Amino acid sequence: MEIEPKIMSQVKSILGEFGNKYLTSKGSLKRNNVINDLDKFDRELMTKLFKDPLIHKNYVEKIADNEVFKLNQFIEMFEYKEFWEDSYTKYTNKIGLTANGKFVDESADVVLDFPFKDTVLKAGMTKEDLDNKDVPANEPFLNETIAQPEIDELLEPKIFVNTKKYDQSGEHKISSYSGQDNLIIKGNNLIALYSLKEFYTGTIKSVFLDPPYYFEINKPSDTFSYNSNFKLSSWLVFMKNRLEITRELLSEKGTIFITMSDEGVHYLKVLADSIFGFNNFIADVTWESRASVSSDGFISLNSNHILIYAKDLNQINKNDFRLSLDKESFKFNDNDGLGPYRIEPFDAPNVRKNLEYAIVNPNTNKTYFPPKGRCWRTTEKEFKKLLKSGRIKFGSKGKTRPQLKAYYEDIKDAGKGKASSTIWHDISVNNSISWLNTNTNTSATKHLRQIFGSDVFTNPKPEDLIKRVLELSTDKNDIVLDFFMGSATTQAVAMKMHRRFIGIEQMDYINTVSVPRLQKVMDGEQGGISKDVNWQGGGSFVYAELMEKNQGYLKDLLAAKDINELDAVYKRMKVGADFDFRVDLDKYENDAERKALPFEEQKRLLVKLLDKNQLYYNFNNIDDADVRDLISDKDYQFNQSFYGKRD
Repeated sequence: MEIEPKIMSQVKSILGEFGNKYLTSKGSLKRNNVINDLDKFDRELMTKLFKDPLIHKNYVEKIADNEVFKLNQFIEMFEYKEFWEDSYTKYTNKIGLTANGKFVDESADVVLDFPFKDTVLKAGMTKEDLDNKDVPANEPFLNETIAQPEIDELLEPKIFVNTKKYDQSGEHKISSYSGQDNLIIKGNNLIALYSLKEFYTGTIKSVFLDPPYYFEINKPSDTFSYNSNFKLSSWLVFMKNRLEITRELLSEKGTIFITMSDEGVHYLKVLADSIFGFNNFIADVTWESRASVSSDGFISLNSNHILIYAKDLNQINKNDFRLSLDKESFKFNDNDGLGPYRIEPFDAPNVRKNLEYAIVNPNTNKTYFPPKGRCWRTTEKEFKKLLKSGRIKFGSKGKTRPQLKAYYEDIKDAGKGKASSTIWHDISVNNSISWLNTNTNTSATKHLRQIFGSDVFTNPKPEDLIKRVLELSTDKNDIVLDFFMGSATTQAVAMKMHRRFIGIEQMDYINTVSVPRLQKVMDGEQGGISKDVNWQGGGSFVYAELMEKNQGYLKDLLAAKDINELDAVYKRMKVGADFDFRVDLDKYENDAERKALPFEEQKRLLVKLLDKNQLYYNFNNIDDADVRDLISDKDYQFNQSFYGKRD
């Protein structure tokens, strides 16, 4: 197919009307963004393209008095590197992973350019031991992929029920929602994230995620309480869906931290590059997550990765992305009434002519200039004031280049200290718990055991790890999001550090572990970072649940232990469930082959019959008579407040 350069130029002109959505600031094509929106029939983009005379002439055909846009042919144009040959497109063309000598889009084993690129994957609702030989273990039980044409209401805002507020005095019913409230949501995290979209788009300062790790086989160290033995292709779709909406929720100065194992981190890095932009990658931090050495493998695996991205790196001041000021680092004191200080270089990065003067060491008469590519930190006039006041030092013996005495009292209000390294082995906290030298998952388990009296969660992240993340990326009152909430470590630390938070969890332990833990935090529990930040208790949070529809039947199906219980759930489904529109129930009931299937396969099939668009009730149906009757007046008012107009 010969491609007319004139058409290409016109297409690029139209794409430029959307700002940086499809083109970078340098005019490079974001090809994947364009193709994805064309696949989704984005109304605004399609309208502009359809109206252009040149594009209309070449890609629109009249059939039976209807005009048809030849979309597949149009998309082919973006596969040609000859026109879109620039740095951004070269990168995306080179990034393709391969498996068995084939590009990933031709392979069923390793997928980056997804075979399901129009799809949404929902996490399974519970963990299944797929030891039963009758259940195919390579396609996990409820990691179901739904194709784009089947999605119409799945990601619409949902109704919240069982809304309440927790504070130090207990639990209270509420009828409104303030943007200042901390928020905990029980429900599927992907669906809940889309319910947050209207309220929170562009407001989240920091996201910490401890998602299901990608493992080729299930491992005891996996903390994901759903069925996390994903096929790689499914796992990538699962992560892609959630990272895309997360990016929308992030503020322009927002950052995201994602923990991952060795097995999954390299796939995740490439995926995250495609969503956040490789230019917004900050670091791959190695965190020492295990203290003891294991002899089980070739090498003891004692660390995990934390990938860090900015939504827009250009919006972040690197001097703000610093650890909290550590008073212990101010270890010098001349007993001159000025207090403790630390030694810092007097030179700084950059080249500025007015900051390149000569400095003479008064003790040796040796002259110093800034190192090449650097300058002094102040003007010569300001340097002389510092020298006169005794704030300049020339080494411990007075014989080296100038150094600045940085006094704690002068800089404590700034609240920021040194830059972090990419090796985190020094995360520790001095408290009443018998911690190991580094605050690893082991010490975090001890913390929860102290709170609850038993092991209630597998491999929780330590509070000190989250503290470091929040020190780097947030200030007081900023909003922190964690939608793999688990035992609520992120939310507990956010509360102790006076950050606002949002947590999402779909498992029932939200009411036996997560919420009770936060109640103990409000009561002033002294584990984790409490002593380090002088936590005395306080705070509050709002709790809400997505209003279940088919989700209720889904939970009952998962809980069924034998064929009789499964049949009982099916009978109730026939009365009140929404089935996939393609399902022929008569054929299902009378199919002899279906009746002969093993129990787990019959369970899988019944799950398949449910319409996944109807897992929860949509907010736009809240005034329907058959829905309104199911909602309390206070919950109704809460929803109107949450989705209504706000200051």
